[in-house]
Amino acid sequence: MSYEFYKVLHLVGIFLLLLSLGGIGYHVINGGTRDFAGRKWFAILHGVALVITLVAGFGLLGRLELMSTMPAWAITKILIWLWMGVAPSLFYRRRQVAKPLWLAVFLLASASAWLAIFKPF
Repeated sequence: MSYEFYKVLHLVGIFLLLLSLGGIGYHVINGGTRDFAGRKWFAILHGVALVITLVAGFGLLGRLELMSTMPAWAITKILIWLWMGVAPSLFYRRRQVAKPLWLAVFLLASASAWLAIFKPF
């Protein structure tokens, strides 16, 4: 597959991930609990987004020929991906900090974009 294909796929995964985390965060901030009708759909959307983002991200690394010696910026992006993976649990278990977590999702996504564009280390 081409570099552009993986890039678009990666962006689609990121958009889905932010959509799902935004919805879960908004639900919890407004007093919602773990038991609601849309929980299954948000969970599916979140899981699919994580898989798409990971597969496309590694596809991009492969196209850049960086798989053998993974740079620190890519490892940092993987750590951000892991945090995004546990974020729904954090929202539900730490309701009192749902607003800062919601902001953290945005800030980490922004940091991840910065890492991908500038590749600082």
